[in-house]
Amino acid sequence: MFNYHFNKYICNHINRLIPLAKKTKSFKNILVIEDNHAILDVITLILQSEAYKVEGLNKSAELMSRIDAFQPDLMILDIMLPDGDGRELLTDLRNNPKTVNIPVLMISAKYTEQTIQHGQHKPNGFLAKPFDIDELLDKIEGILAGKTY
Repeated sequence: MFNYHFNKYICNHINRLIPLAKKTKSFKNILVIEDNHAILDVITLILQSEAYKVEGLNKSAELMSRIDAFQPDLMILDIMLPDGDGRELLTDLRNNPKTVNIPVLMISAKYTEQTIQHGQHKPNGFLAKPFDIDELLDKIEGILAGKTY
């Protein structure tokens, strides 16, 4: 059902997004770590249409090498990954001098803003799945502008 709503949203709004990408001069790098391939593909498509450079991972194993190579301006990090917990990865990122300042937007299908237990470090923002594409884009733009949600 989640994929259906994402696909329906994209079909209804892709024509609106493509012209916006041509006007945007952002070109920020966003690294998405999401184990669901359909969700990863949708997020990638939407962000690329908004003129972001996007790379994706479906597990955390290659995270540090991908960060070194891609130099993300922001990361979208799923909490439940097949090889780890996104909250523990966030702690690792915040404890590493090379990654301490990379903003992180966490996403989760299991938790909501009311039920999430962040652990030692809080992300710059959080979205529960399924989420509205406009809300995703608003949070990304806000976080890149220095806001915390």
